[in-house]
Order: sequence, then C-alpha cells, then structure tokens
Amino acid sequence: MPTFYLIRHAENDFVGRRLAGWLPGVHLNEQGVAQARALAEALAPVKLAALYSSPLDRALETAEPLARTKGLEIRIRPDLGEVKVGRWEGESLRRLRRRKLWTVIQQAPSLARFPEGESFVEAQARVVAELEALREQHPGSRSAIACISHSDTLKLALAHYVGMPLDLFQRLTIEPASISILRISDGHVRLLQLNNTRATRVIPSG
Repeated sequence: MPTFYLIRHAENDFVGRRLAGWLPGVHLNEQGVAQARALAEALAPVKLAALYSSPLDRALETAEPLARTKGLEIRIRPDLGEVKVGRWEGESLRRLRRRKLWTVIQQAPSLARFPEGESFVEAQARVVAELEALREQHPGSRSAIACISHSDTLKLALAHYVGMPLDLFQRLTIEPASISILRISDGHVRLLQLNNTRATRVIPSG
C-alpha cells in the first residue's frame, strides 16, 4: 500500500499570469526557491523510498532541496509532466480567458483539447498510468513516494482516484508547493491530505 506524496512545483513568475505548459526555462522565483526549501524541511520526518519528478525546470528545481535532504536521486518521469497545451504555451491567461475554448475547459473539460496539444482525457490517462506503474514498482506496505508535478496533472490524478468525474476536476485546488497525500492499495484508495500549504507559506528575506 504505497503512500504518494503528490507535490506541485513551487512558485514561478508564470503562476497566475501565463500558461507555461512545457516551455523550457521557466524557473522558480525567489518565493519559489524558499518554498522548495520549506518543502524539504516539512518532509524531513518522512522516510521516502524514492523521489520522482516531471522533467520541467520548475519541477526539478522544486525537487532538488528534497533530494539533497533525503540523499535521493531525482528520477525523471515525463508522464508526470504538465498537460500539453500546444499553441497556448506562453500565452497570457488574461488573453486565453477570452477564447471560446476556455469556457469548455472550465465547464466541460472532458470535451476539450488544446490546439496541437493534449485533451484532458489523454492527460488523465497518462498520469494515472504513471502512478500505477510506480505503485507496482513500490509494492511495500510502508513505501512512501514523492512525485513532483503540476496543478492540472495532479488534479486529474486525484479526481480519478477519488471517483470524481473529469468534468468536475476543476473544483479541486492544488496550489504551488502544496502537498497532497494519497494511499493506494488493491481495492482501497484513501486521500489523506489535499493541498496542504502550511509548511510553504513563506516570504523570502530581503
């Protein structure tokens, strides 16, 4: 019955402003660096068997302090990556909210596909298959696994495991540097924690 610590990457300058998608070079800002350090401190009591991360810069930078603290290798898993938003990468959210597709994304995401990108159905299948593969790799009843990923990716995974229809997944909130804890075994799923940001509400010095 492995326990997944599902962690969204920390703050960067795109959060709340632009859709980063899979753009390279989106790095943590000062607040995000402080949050990543706080995450490592918050998880200090947890005995992690492995640390997995999306390949995107902002996720890897979030994982680095935790990897150093735990003495673990960061294992890159592309299927933990962000939803592939295609031509929308880098666009401002203000501009995207005026598109007809934005309403579909918010109200009926199961029908939405990003231009030259993924559908939410495909993204959900991808991340769930990834977590199931990791579950098979860590069958021990006391295994704890950390996965650094992205807001929509984690919301889609959590919606699947708690039995929430995909069209309602936008009701979940996964904030930067938050921890959600999911325990999965054959026939049993327990959501132990959702969007815990208490350890990462930090203000950078200076």
